[in-house]
Amino acid sequence: MTCILGLIFIVSGCGGGTNNSGSMADSANSNDFGNSKVVRSEKLKIQVSFYPMYEFTKNVAGDLAEVEVLVPGGIEPHDWEPTPQDIKKIVDSDVLVYNGAGMESWIDQVLSAVGNDNLVKIEASHGLDIMVGSEEEAHEHEEEPHDHDGEEAHHHDHDGMDPHVWLSPALAIKEVRNIEAGLAEAVPDHKDEFKKNADNYVAKLEQLDQEFIDGLTNTKRKDFITQHAAFGYLAQAYGLTQVPIAGLSPEQEPSAAMMTEIVKFAKDNKVKTIFFETLVSSKVADTIAKEIGAKTAVLNPIEGLTEEDKTNQLDYLGIMRQNLKSLQAALNE
Repeated sequence: MTCILGLIFIVSGCGGGTNNSGSMADSANSNDFGNSKVVRSEKLKIQVSFYPMYEFTKNVAGDLAEVEVLVPGGIEPHDWEPTPQDIKKIVDSDVLVYNGAGMESWIDQVLSAVGNDNLVKIEASHGLDIMVGSEEEAHEHEEEPHDHDGEEAHHHDHDGMDPHVWLSPALAIKEVRNIEAGLAEAVPDHKDEFKKNADNYVAKLEQLDQEFIDGLTNTKRKDFITQHAAFGYLAQAYGLTQVPIAGLSPEQEPSAAMMTEIVKFAKDNKVKTIFFETLVSSKVADTIAKEIGAKTAVLNPIEGLTEEDKTNQLDYLGIMRQNLKSLQAALNE
């Protein structure tokens, strides 16, 4: 992170932006857009942190903006850090959209130092009830499903916030509305267009939410094992129990004791599918599946599009429907 600070000062020093008085640091964790409004005759220039933010922002902004994603496709975004070129893109933009809730580890330092007083900052998860994760969460599994309000993700000494709110369609709707509000604040003259675009996309998300409700309400089982603890919000929304092999970081390696406990849980509960995800190695899921005679399947956290996703013209809605089919199959075995 020290490297990021050095890059920020280099880019800010030669980027032509005005000196920041420090108020941006305060707004890095809130959707306080201040009094600055973007005044442009051309399209808005919007930078977004990673893929879901791109999908949501593009659908709200429509033809009124050029939306560019910072984290390249196929790159795991949890530990990604901006390059000098990325920081310059942020400095030169009108709007920056990011998820927040700890997803972008670089965001506070970048926003407190970039020299663009007029940059509108939109934290898509602002105002949402954020879960916290813990090491306990990765190996503390009960044989009976937890209740519908997702207690398995709360009330622990935590090692970080769970940022994966976009994996609940209901919370994705709230993120879209936050983005709409931010863009309307940036360009009040187009607030009606932003609202119309947001309404259209929210209708699609509401349909998706109903599909998940219909598809997961009466499944035979309610618990699922996944390699990465990314699906707590999804589990909470639909009365399921996420049983993660590792914690919130997809790169976290489980201990031998944790692996043993997961294997025992899987055998005791006759689990037949172990989920892994795109963008990271499946070796842990493969190991457990081999041990218990189960199969593996993908449950996609949608942190970025793969080349295969692009070839198949998949987007957030399409991948979420794939996730639903995968969950239905595993929970009805």
